[in-house]
Amino acid sequence: MINLTVGKPHRVLLRYILPLFLSVVFQQIYNIADSIVAGKFIGEAALAAVGNSYEITLVLLAFAFGCNMGASIVTAKNFGAGKYTDMKTAINTSLFATLGVTVLLMVIGFAVAKPLLIALNTPSEILGDSLSYLYIYLAGLLFLFFYNVSTGIFAALGDSVTPFIFLVISSISNVLMDILFVAVFKMGVKGVAWATFICQGVSSIAALTALRIQLGRIRTEEKPGLFSKGAFREFLYVGVPSTMQQSFVSVGNIVLQGLINSFGTTTIAGYAASVKFNNFAVTSMHQVGNGVSNYTAQNVAAGKEDRVNKGFLCGVVIAAVIGLLFFFIYFFLNRYIMYLFLNRGSGEALEVGHHFLTTVAPFYVVIAGKLVADGILRGREKMGLFMVSTFTDLALRVGLAFALASTYLGSRGIWWAWPIGWGVALILSVLFAFVRRPSDDIQKISVPTEEK
Repeated sequence: MINLTVGKPHRVLLRYILPLFLSVVFQQIYNIADSIVAGKFIGEAALAAVGNSYEITLVLLAFAFGCNMGASIVTAKNFGAGKYTDMKTAINTSLFATLGVTVLLMVIGFAVAKPLLIALNTPSEILGDSLSYLYIYLAGLLFLFFYNVSTGIFAALGDSVTPFIFLVISSISNVLMDILFVAVFKMGVKGVAWATFICQGVSSIAALTALRIQLGRIRTEEKPGLFSKGAFREFLYVGVPSTMQQSFVSVGNIVLQGLINSFGTTTIAGYAASVKFNNFAVTSMHQVGNGVSNYTAQNVAAGKEDRVNKGFLCGVVIAAVIGLLFFFIYFFLNRYIMYLFLNRGSGEALEVGHHFLTTVAPFYVVIAGKLVADGILRGREKMGLFMVSTFTDLALRVGLAFALASTYLGSRGIWWAWPIGWGVALILSVLFAFVRRPSDDIQKISVPTEEK
């Protein structure tokens, strides 16, 4: 475990964020494997079915992310302030809250899955496979949520290596099981879903076990409580806006998916292939922002505001370098990487993916700055301003997508909504993160300076 309030910010952040970034790399490989196996071993319709369901699963992931951030920030603040008993109580509270959220979502999910797919204009030829994928995904939701909350707590404690180890093992296993269930057992789209279910289950159990061991190494004078109203309120204060941010973005993407579906199965398949690559890039930079959130929370709790500004600059550099790497790959090699999903005969689908990636990839540096500024906002718990920036991005993207799609640009017009929304949101997030008000000041807390 690393105390993020001591040491040179660039060294501390780089050491801390690198395993987080590598974790995302393997997690996205884990996700992309579903589409690769579906597209290569089953066919273009199966790829479209998995891609169509994918946007709905992102809404569920948004809730998992909210629980992750709620648990992470409340843990990081107590850890940074040296309040270890309160920290363990907050962790217990977060786990109970996560259980309640997950059960509620599972009940709602099974009830609305089919009507939602129909409302999205899902073509009849892929409706059955899309629904099967969603049902199996919902069945494993408890595993997904507890794994995400566990990794968030590890990150709050400055331990970004343990989650990385779990993800490497899980990702490799998921790829192998995808191939086994689909190519060997001929289970179709259901095989892709069951492979994910099993790997998430194993990862969740392993992460919870490791977390219990890790927490056992932190000694406390008093016995931690199982539930705290104060910790629950703080969990909600950070978790609900984080969930709303991710879920409304995902809802926006679902609305866009409905618009894309109106252009037919070929466009759906091309978008399904390319958007996973785009999400790979954005999620990688998002993880830098998550790391900056915990860094900020620890340093704000320790009264070390000067380190927050330095951390922002370091985070932007790290995220921008990652963004540039993805830009070069996606802009110049996009047709080649999409052959991972599509066969060479899928000319129209490849063309759709090509136009999407070459439109959004040049603007990855823009979204990099926005996501790191969002990390500062979450770490400072300026959640209202965080929401304003997010909703502005969402409203612009959805509104412009429909407006531009109705022009001569057709589906190509949809893609331009991404960079425009990112640009406006970047300006807002940076202003909100660093324009200080008297109410932003907190009581400074002294903590031990040694590394924990």
